[in-house]
Amino acid sequence: MADGRYVIPFDELGLDHVELAGGKCANLGELTRAGFPVPPGFAVTTAAYERDDIAEAVGEAYAELGRRVGRAVPAVAVRSSAIAEDTPDASFAGVQDTYLWICGLEAVLDGIRRCWASFYNAEAIAYREAHGISRGGMSVAVQYMVDARVAGVMFTLNPVSGDRSSIAIDASYGLGISVAGGEVTPDSFLVSKVTREIVRRQIGAKEIEVIADAAAATTVTRDVPGDLRARSCLTDDEIVRLAELGRRVEAHYARPQDIEWAIDRHLDDILLLQARPETVWSLKPRQQAVAGSALALIAATMTGGAAKTGR
Repeated sequence: MADGRYVIPFDELGLDHVELAGGKCANLGELTRAGFPVPPGFAVTTAAYERDDIAEAVGEAYAELGRRVGRAVPAVAVRSSAIAEDTPDASFAGVQDTYLWICGLEAVLDGIRRCWASFYNAEAIAYREAHGISRGGMSVAVQYMVDARVAGVMFTLNPVSGDRSSIAIDASYGLGISVAGGEVTPDSFLVSKVTREIVRRQIGAKEIEVIADAAAATTVTRDVPGDLRARSCLTDDEIVRLAELGRRVEAHYARPQDIEWAIDRHLDDILLLQARPETVWSLKPRQQAVAGSALALIAATMTGGAAKTGR
């Protein structure tokens, strides 16, 4: 879609704007317009890619975001959103850059430039070559930062077996980067889509959490107290609410989803930070997923437990 604007709010974007806003921003816009709980933000579009005269447009959008959330200098996440990113064929998960708890216009502009630069890092180039991706161009998402008490990832199928009757949730304390980046052993839950019951739970070690240092406008890593490590970081009600939200997102897209989420420390609201198509089992014939599910069940029976889900 032709649009020369450098900045577009999420609530003006949808899946037909991938060429303009990249996969991540297009999906955030799609979720926002569909009424899902997404923290507000805006896309720095591919029209602005590698330009120097974007400061005024970004400054106006950042100020408007601040007015919307009641913060003069809102903390934001600055995240890459390449054209081929978060698509049904390629997720680019962790390949290009994300910067968390960024405060102030100059820091936001610096984060945008660094995301642009990550388009050319060795891992991103290799990923594009391996997947036969020739489309270039980078948008950047600037999204209000959630001060997460708990966060994690959710698959609307079982990522071990491909079983589409289950929803898998991994969760840990603090910001979700510790889960997505594999820095902690999270709590893991499996919820039946059929009965809505929690059919499996595993309590992870959750040794550390990444939290905001508001005074320093950055994030810090700290140890989790022993009593919190030993218990679930989510209540059963929160697990069920997350699973229901995952069901709704999957129904909206009509295909299994890989979702990032967070629970606000102060409001206890569940918020969606990202949704993208699941790109492993969804690309396989349905028979393989069914067979995988049966094999996983047999293995679980023989070993006395199911395999741990992971990202």
